[in-house]
Amino acid sequence: MSFYGFAKVIACNTLNWFFKVRIEGKENIPPEGGYILCANHRSYADPVFVGGATPHQLHFMAKAELFKNPFFSFLIRHLGAFPIERGKGDTTAIETAIGLLKSGKAMVMFPEGTRSKDGKPLRAKSGVAMLAYQTGADILPMSISFGKKLHFRCGVTIRIGKLIKNEELGITELVPSQLKFASNLIMERIVENLDPVE
Repeated sequence: MSFYGFAKVIACNTLNWFFKVRIEGKENIPPEGGYILCANHRSYADPVFVGGATPHQLHFMAKAELFKNPFFSFLIRHLGAFPIERGKGDTTAIETAIGLLKSGKAMVMFPEGTRSKDGKPLRAKSGVAMLAYQTGADILPMSISFGKKLHFRCGVTIRIGKLIKNEELGITELVPSQLKFASNLIMERIVENLDPVE
């Protein structure tokens, strides 16, 4: 068993003890990688929720500050993370993501770019749409719902939506109007499967 597989078993068992996790829509997961999994972002546990819901090893960008601690850097690198310098147009991170997708790996991205503090979906940024255009990758929308706050033994519902084929995004060139349309489409597919925050 790989380190990722071992860590996934530990993390999933821990999450299932802390929370009442229910996963719906597993039949929508592609049989192979090469796709971008996109989910709403509400808690620090979201990457683990997402990883536990999918059979493929996921790769994701993480802020460069998290890699300063050698032990933590070693850990998250082996869990599929690679650093990105946020707000600086980090071309190395983008090239890494493109290489992973083109080699058939699966990536996870949070289109909102940051956590929603009140549970209400935020406006999607254009990063996912740009990466999809550059790689031809399809989008797998995922919705994470758990009420107002994540707390011990609360219910967490993860819904995996139908795959958004790359051509559905309607991006033929990198222009703002097309990126906005694609970004909104991705976010709409995530939001339509969210439970209302009560």
